Amino acid sequence: MAESNSKSSSEPAGAPAADLPPMQFSHVRPHDTAFVDQGLRDFFLYRDLGVAEATGGKVLAQLVKANQPPEQGTGWHRHEAEFHVVLMLKGWARFMYEDKETLVAAGDCVHQRPGITHYLFDYSPDMEYLEIVGPADFATVEVEGPCAVPAVTPWPTDRNAA
Repeated sequence: MAESNSKSSSEPAGAPAADLPPMQFSHVRPHDTAFVDQGLRDFFLYRDLGVAEATGGKVLAQLVKANQPPEQGTGWHRHEAEFHVVLMLKGWARFMYEDKETLVAAGDCVHQRPGITHYLFDYSPDMEYLEIVGPADFATVEVEGPCAVPAVTPWPTDRNAA
């Protein structure tokens, strides 16, 4: 017989386990949090959606948008995370996932498996994506890349033309 990780309990379904921090309800509206330049990359802006606090650090949900033209990109790296999803809301971004170039456009969803080596090297001026990662305090580790990275697409001189 297979073992189960579930425990029987007289507590109602959805009740927090005694050894885990309790989860909170969270509702963040657009005016509740601003885009700030205090995230992982200085060429992006980040908007916290309140999920890390509500989940006791289990999950981070944030909006990320382009703030400066791509020059060097993110560099080759991997994340120490159990779960990582990117949902492109506006524009596009070009990634290298290991040795494969991947265009992620508005409406696309990417699940980055744990530990995948990648490089975000190009993006449109209007790029904006929703990023959901667990745990919230995931680490980013720079690594040696498996291949060369293509050139970036220069932004228009007049960003309103994009």
